[in-house]
Amino acid sequence: MRPRTWVLALAAVFALLQLAGVTGRDTPDSKNYVSYALDLRGDSKREAAAGAIDWTCAGRASIARRKQSADPARFHAPDPTARVTDTCREELWREVDKRLRAGQTGGHIAPFANERFMRIFEVRPGYPMLLVPFITVFGVTWGVWLVSVLMAVAGGVLAFLVLRTLGAPPVVALTGQALFYVLPCGTTAMRPMTEGLMLALTLAALWGCALAIEGRARAGAALVGGSLVLLFAVKHSQAMFLAVCLAAACAVTAVRRRWLDRPRLLIGSVAAGGALATVVASWLLHYPSSSDSVQDLLTHHYNRPDRARPWPEFLHLEVNFWVEWLRRQFWEPLFLTALVAGAWGVVRQRPAFAGFLFAAAGTGFLTHAAHPNITIWGGRLIVLAWLLPVIGLPLLLERLMRGTDGRVAGAVTAEGSSGQDTQVTR
Repeated sequence: MRPRTWVLALAAVFALLQLAGVTGRDTPDSKNYVSYALDLRGDSKREAAAGAIDWTCAGRASIARRKQSADPARFHAPDPTARVTDTCREELWREVDKRLRAGQTGGHIAPFANERFMRIFEVRPGYPMLLVPFITVFGVTWGVWLVSVLMAVAGGVLAFLVLRTLGAPPVVALTGQALFYVLPCGTTAMRPMTEGLMLALTLAALWGCALAIEGRARAGAALVGGSLVLLFAVKHSQAMFLAVCLAAACAVTAVRRRWLDRPRLLIGSVAAGGALATVVASWLLHYPSSSDSVQDLLTHHYNRPDRARPWPEFLHLEVNFWVEWLRRQFWEPLFLTALVAGAWGVVRQRPAFAGFLFAAAGTGFLTHAAHPNITIWGGRLIVLAWLLPVIGLPLLLERLMRGTDGRVAGAVTAEGSSGQDTQVTR
């Protein structure tokens, strides 16, 4: 079969496997995005709240039923669906009704929490806007699931395109697509949150970087710029992190080589401009600041009084967090091993692209550093770091193929002794 047929086949298999869990993938924040989308569709505040609550409670009931069915002590018990659904609805409606009566009716999201916390989600319209046509046509349950599938599938396809643009053979590029699906990238992208869209847009930016260093600098820079603009609508902090990291990667290359070629000059300029534009736009639109984020973390979503000196506390917590995080990674070193192997693969096989890949993966660590909370599911926050093994590990496979076959299986980009990029083709 042609490579494009294999791409479609992998995507179709992944999508079919996701039918195993149409409901129950939501996180506590997912209902905010669903309510936002329903409001954008034109529903009233109570209608948007009802749609989001019904969807959330159906997910909780589905999880409870599946857990009980495989519990040796309770699998003979009555079906808990109705009980869990009623309890969930009563709990969520109690909070929403209380806040609606108190006059908390502003914004696009139903008042599931206090206004300061909800403001964090109000400034992320990108994902809810994507949901609108799907939930309008297919309903909330299937609409949300379809968007998740499309974002996850798109991420795998973009991983394939990045590797093919770098000259990797089809089997190597297909391996990258498959790794995106089977590693935590695929699982996280399937959750009804912003991460699936963030992964896809970050990979689109990486594709732009690959195009730039392979001779299509203007097209690559335009793709990077467009990705940053869309990322700002999805989650402006991620747009900032990616822009800063890409600009830093270009700056490091300039210092190391004492010159900067045209592709990196264009990418660096677009990234630096994107970082500046993000700061200015966030200020003009009165988006929550880094100080607001720190207060949110330390006050448990503003449910406790603000800290008088938040930054010293935050830095103290940051140090403690990473010590504990490393301890847990040493217990189960799969993630660290995958990162090292991925870094080795891209540095040895595509050194000209390595800085860009490190920049994209580094945004995952920056996101987690901005939320140093060991009690939450951190895999979702750091998921962008998995892009390093998704792209780097297939390049190790390419190296193995070359060693086994004794020939170049595809176009291989390497750095010449003069520091300039050279290309060895078939």
